[in-house]
Amino acid sequence: MHLSRYFLPVLRDTPKEAEIISHQLMLRAGMVRQSSAGIYSWLPLGLRVLDKIANIVRDEQNRAGAIEVLMPTIQSADLWKQSGRYEDYGKEMLRIEDRHEREMLYGPTNEELITTIFRDGVRSYRDLPRNLYHIQWKFRDEIRPRFGVMRGREFLMKDAYSFDLSEEEGRRSYHRMFASYLRIFARMGLQSIPMAADTGPIGGDLSHEFIILAETGESQVFCHQDLIDGAIPPIDLDYDGDLTPIVDKWTSLYAATDEMHDAAKFDAEVPSDKQVSARGIEIGHIFFFGTKYSEPLNCKVQGPDGTPVALHMGSYGVGVSRLVGGIIEACHDDGGIVWPVPVAPFEVGLINLKSGDAGTDGACASLYERLINAGIDVLYDDTGERAGAKFATMDLIGLPYQLVVGPMGVANGMAEVKDRKTGDKQEVPIDTVADTLIDRVKSQRILC
Repeated sequence: MHLSRYFLPVLRDTPKEAEIISHQLMLRAGMVRQSSAGIYSWLPLGLRVLDKIANIVRDEQNRAGAIEVLMPTIQSADLWKQSGRYEDYGKEMLRIEDRHEREMLYGPTNEELITTIFRDGVRSYRDLPRNLYHIQWKFRDEIRPRFGVMRGREFLMKDAYSFDLSEEEGRRSYHRMFASYLRIFARMGLQSIPMAADTGPIGGDLSHEFIILAETGESQVFCHQDLIDGAIPPIDLDYDGDLTPIVDKWTSLYAATDEMHDAAKFDAEVPSDKQVSARGIEIGHIFFFGTKYSEPLNCKVQGPDGTPVALHMGSYGVGVSRLVGGIIEACHDDGGIVWPVPVAPFEVGLINLKSGDAGTDGACASLYERLINAGIDVLYDDTGERAGAKFATMDLIGLPYQLVVGPMGVANGMAEVKDRKTGDKQEVPIDTVADTLIDRVKSQRILC
C-alpha cells in the first residue's frame, strides 16, 4: 500500500479524552475515531489489526475442533426470559422494541440463542460433542465507558459454546478451549496467564480468565513466576487426547486477580523469589456451567438408553477488539506502538527519503514489488514529507521493520533496516535486503 493513497489520519498531539496509553496511541495512529461514548469507527489501520487478530482466533479455534457460525446482533427478549436472565442482566442490556412492539435486545452474549439453535438441530447423543463459535459485535451499555476499546459499549468478541452429554465430557471440552486459548494468545506475541475466576452472570462452577501483564493493566494480579515462563502447547497438539496434564500444569501454581487473591495462600505456596505482583489485563474468559441453560431451554438429546438428557455446556470468550488495546498496552515505547509481527497492520514500512528522485524512486519501486510478491504486507511512504516526520509516523504506528532508502544509500548500494522492537539499525546491500526482510518476517509470523 502506498501511503500517498492511504487513509492514515495520524495526530501529533495526544487527545485530552484519552486516559490510557492504548487509547492515546490508537487515536494518534489513526486506528479509530469515537462515534459516541464507548462506540468507535475502525479506520483502515485499526481494521487490519482487528482482522489479523480475528483470523488467528479463527485458525486456532478451528484447529481445536470448533465450528464457525454467525448469529445476529439483535435477539428476541423471549429467549432471555425463558432462561431467567432478562431481568437479572440489569441496565447493561440495551432493550428495544421493533415496529410490532415485540421486545428485542442488542445481544451482550449468546448463550440463549446458541442453545435454541443447537436444540432445534440435534436429536441424538451420536451428534455429540460439538462446539460452535462466532465472531460478532456485541453491546453492553456500560455506565461509564472508558479507556477506549478496552471498556467500550460496542465490541467485537469471539464466543464459543460447547455441548456434551455428560459433565465429564463437558470438562474435556473445557480443557480443549483452555489449551486453545494458550496458543491463541501466544501466537499474538503475548504470554497469557490463566487465573481462576468468578463466574458472574454467566453462571456455573468452573471459570478461568486469561490475563496478560502490562504496567497500565486494569487490575492487580498475583502469580508464580514459572507461569510467565511456561511452555505453550505445540502446534501439533492432539485435541482429541487427554489434555488434563496441560490444564493441571497451568492451574497447579498460584495465580489470582486481586478480587480472588488470598495473601496467606500466596505466601505459603510461592517462594519469595518467585512471587510476581503486577498489573494485568483480561483478554479471554472461559466458563463451564453444566445444564444452566439447557434445562430451562429444553436443550436435550436422546441418550444411549433412549431417555432425554439435558446437555452440559460451556462458553468461551475472547475480546477481539479489546485485544487490540491490550496488545498495545503490553507492546509500546516512548515512540509509539511496537506491534508483534503476527498482528501488525503492515509488516514492513518502506521509507523513501527523497520521493521524486529517480534513483530512490526506482530502488523503492523494485523493493516494494519484491516484498509484495513474496506476500509481505508493506506500507510504502512515498510522500513528500520531511525525513523526520516519516520516521516519527513509522515509529508511532509501530510496524515491526522499517526499510529506509535514500539517495546516498542508493549510490553506495545500501539500505537501512530498523527493528522497531529493539531499535537496532543495520546497513544491508540493496540487492539482498528484500530477502533478509522476507526471512525475518516469515520466521516470526507464527510465534509458537
